Amino acid sequence: MSIKPLFLTVCFLITNFMTDAQIGLPVYAGTDLGLTYSPSSSFFRIYAPSAKNVSLRFYKNATPNVNKSDDIIETAKMQRAENGTWTFKAAGDRKNQFYTFQITQQNGIINAEVPDSYAKAVGVNGLRAAVIDMNDTKPDVNLKSTLLPLKNKTDAVLYELHIRDASIAVNSGIKNKGKFLGLTEINTKNVAGFSTGLDHIKELGVTHVHLLPSYDYYTVDETQCNDPNYKKYNWGYDPMNYNVPEGSYSTDPFNPVTRIKEFKTLVQAIHARGLRVVMDVVYNHTMFGEESNFNQIEPHYYHRFLPDGKFSNGASCGNETASEQPMMRKFMVESTAYWVKEYDIDGFRFDLMGLHDIETMNLISKKLHDIKPEIILYGEGWTGGDSPLPLEKRSVKAHTLQLDRIAAFSDDMRDGAKGSVFDGRDKGFASGKIGMEETIKFGVVAATKHPQVDYSKVNYSKSPWAKEPFQCINYVECHDNHTLWDRLLNSNPNDDDATRIKMHELAQTIVLTAQGIPFLHAGTEFLRTKKGVENSYNSPDSINAIDWDRKMQYKNVFEFFKQIIALRKHHPAFRMPTNAMIQEKLKFIDCFELLSSSNEPPKNNTLKLKSENKTLISNIVMYTLGEHANGDTWKNILVIYNGNNRDVDLQIPAGKWAVKLYGKVVNEKNKKSFKINNVTVPAISTMILVN
Repeated sequence: MSIKPLFLTVCFLITNFMTDAQIGLPVYAGTDLGLTYSPSSSFFRIYAPSAKNVSLRFYKNATPNVNKSDDIIETAKMQRAENGTWTFKAAGDRKNQFYTFQITQQNGIINAEVPDSYAKAVGVNGLRAAVIDMNDTKPDVNLKSTLLPLKNKTDAVLYELHIRDASIAVNSGIKNKGKFLGLTEINTKNVAGFSTGLDHIKELGVTHVHLLPSYDYYTVDETQCNDPNYKKYNWGYDPMNYNVPEGSYSTDPFNPVTRIKEFKTLVQAIHARGLRVVMDVVYNHTMFGEESNFNQIEPHYYHRFLPDGKFSNGASCGNETASEQPMMRKFMVESTAYWVKEYDIDGFRFDLMGLHDIETMNLISKKLHDIKPEIILYGEGWTGGDSPLPLEKRSVKAHTLQLDRIAAFSDDMRDGAKGSVFDGRDKGFASGKIGMEETIKFGVVAATKHPQVDYSKVNYSKSPWAKEPFQCINYVECHDNHTLWDRLLNSNPNDDDATRIKMHELAQTIVLTAQGIPFLHAGTEFLRTKKGVENSYNSPDSINAIDWDRKMQYKNVFEFFKQIIALRKHHPAFRMPTNAMIQEKLKFIDCFELLSSSNEPPKNNTLKLKSENKTLISNIVMYTLGEHANGDTWKNILVIYNGNNRDVDLQIPAGKWAVKLYGKVVNEKNKKSFKINNVTVPAISTMILVN
């Protein structure tokens, strides 16, 4: 609950707005907040219950310019309306005009001019909202979607991408560099003839393109973004206008229609390739606290405050929003629904989801699933700092069981496979750390309940936090922290590149063969590097741009990733939809090393029988997916992860086994089987056999 100055509380009493017992503010239930446009009139409604007066100003220009005295068109006085709202109906066609709201508080203080939070179109840099006809924002070419039904959420393979990173490099072969339209181009290639951009993503075989923040954010100056000498960069976790696409990704940020049309074109282009679109959204904080659009329209309502009246900083960005406040909750539900309805978005990733209350997240889920049942929702199950929101109400990872069809990232799997993100030298299972077996098993069962996982030995979570596997996002790298390749350079500096490549492939193979939903960071398929920069949120293109020549340099790594993704997609045993099925079909096996092993890998597809002299070995995880799990054509699948830097001879269940993955060789079609009960697993690798 927000802590409000005494004078505001008195004002609420005087103006008879004490309809909400919690804080004294009314709740507006209507669906017409913001602008309702028609050629004959434009109707405006904003929520500002504590205001004394509200002015609505119309302008010719997108941004304030003191040198143009003819800028202002009209100043209108809005009328107080029901449940804390103010309205004004502007006669005539106001299309292409810009507008702002200015609040006069009860104490006479006049706030800054801002767009309201519901603005759906803005001028350059988002300082003024724009009156447009949304019918004008339809893409010029109507691309036909080739999306196939998403039977289960666990069928998804997520691919996280920054719009600018994808195309800005000289070697991208993309014309519209750094723009929405760059990802719509077809047949893009680097100089070696390897596909880039959206063609590459389609070739890789993922199912969802997760776009880093693409709404209107603050840091990049949109008036300069088309200047090749302007180098400002940001990931976009600094929200300005939530319901508008970012202008710096537009070919013409000065035209409010262009950015909308081009983002819609991008979504259509992705759908035309049979891929879905996930938006990264940051409702947990605003770029500014006091100066934010929210706070200028209705002060001290949309954010959380400390007892001393200062903004709470649970996001570690200077402020945090108050999702539990009825009108903030309403905004989040309606904003996400708007993106789905207007832009056909297929999913959302919630930044610092732990700062949002469980009730709000579940209302969002219900609303969005009603609109699009196949939608995917997931978020960071933690906060960036402490918060006034009671712990029991937070949408943190430990409360995923209470969330409705919403997933959380598994930092357990992330740090278990590669090492703690809080210690750049720490190693994980894939890079040689002993004792991470139970953490990897925990990731394999997608953080759900399984009788063979010893939760006391899991690195972070000491109990299952996912009810069903789709609630667990397994990953080892994302935009935050070092890329996986850079991390391995830090944690394993004495190993050679060939060894580190094995570690990289092992870590991601674990992610791509585990239950749950796998998540990949763009470029990991060819060992993306950010030249050692840990958090590149404002680093230049020289650090963040995807280097498409690495696809040529590490062609074998790319082909390996492509084949592992295909194997997952071809075999539903790796993506079981229910915890009950996982408990029934997935069985872990104790790993016994044969002491008389010659440690020689199999040659010519032959696997030799070994001695029964055996001992338990660490840094190995082995399990079966049995009896045509999830309708798989393969009857019994044996998966072995070897995190040791040497070949290991293991006892396996006796039977006739065909090798599908050995070292770097993926051969789904191999049907040549051998009657064996022992195998040699190459150092730092995954082995998959089929009975």
